[in-house]
Amino acid sequence: MVEPSGREIVERFARAVEEKDLDTQESLLADDVVQDMPQSGERIRGKANWLAVARNYPGGVGTVAPGSGRLIGAEDQWLLTPTFSVMRIEGSGNVYTYAGTITYSNGETWHMVWIVELQDGKIARAETWYAAPFEAPAWRAQWAETIPKKT
Repeated sequence: MVEPSGREIVERFARAVEEKDLDTQESLLADDVVQDMPQSGERIRGKANWLAVARNYPGGVGTVAPGSGRLIGAEDQWLLTPTFSVMRIEGSGNVYTYAGTITYSNGETWHMVWIVELQDGKIARAETWYAAPFEAPAWRAQWAETIPKKT
């Protein structure tokens, strides 16, 4: 049997988040997985704690109703729609980074970057960064243009 590539593992995990499939998520996490969220100063240590957060997250982690999303794109870029959107994925070997957006139940869309490290075919470490949207300052308008909203 051919072992899945690191990219396949990350993609399977993203789909499992989309579908709120905790069994698949659990199968892809190392027992001693560590997730850091530097902005909130939190570290989630261990598969049991990771899954407890997912099970207790208001509305569930993964903002898409099962069956309503679709995965499209090329090998090095893909998009998961409609509300959990991975816009770009890069990496090789055991380290992958993806950038995307998360639309929360209150309608706010935040940007995120997730850096994931694999070990022995499992997600062993993750670091997640979140960025809230903000208005561009008027002082730099003469040098900047507006980026079209991604849909």
